[in-house]
Amino acid sequence: MTPTVARETMTTVTDNDETSPAAVPAASSAASSAAPGTAAQRQPRALIRVPKTAVLVPLLVILCVTPMALALPVLSVLYAVPVGFIVWLLRTETVVDTSGLVVRTVFRTRSLAWDDLSGLTLTGKSKVRAVLGDGTEVALPAVRTRHLPVLSSVSGGRIDDPTERRETGEH
Repeated sequence: MTPTVARETMTTVTDNDETSPAAVPAASSAASSAAPGTAAQRQPRALIRVPKTAVLVPLLVILCVTPMALALPVLSVLYAVPVGFIVWLLRTETVVDTSGLVVRTVFRTRSLAWDDLSGLTLTGKSKVRAVLGDGTEVALPAVRTRHLPVLSSVSGGRIDDPTERRETGEH
């Protein structure tokens, strides 16, 4: 079963709850030049993740495994798979803002500044990977090709939007 991201789970948030070290100087200069709560102080941000309603599937599996686990206590190990899946669902996400990407997996959180990226690559299953300057690729959890316009918008034009029509001057 491959998780998919529903369009409504992708939200663009204008309030920056967490500031990265790279974004702190920009936030402090914006705070000095504008009143608190104004648009100059806000930083666009997109959170891309698997819908939280997907947790219902492993919860149903837990419900189905419970009679077997109660009958034979050794079968309680069967709970490990759905619990691990719930942890994966709730933990993995990609946060995009003007300072870069934050890739969060089950065991690791990695921040990628826009300057460190040389581009994005697409896989055969419409998944998106970030390509670093040294050529290594970093998987972006839950990001699909349909999210590229959002990445382009939030990145401030650092990533081109391939769905945008370009005028070539010829009609």
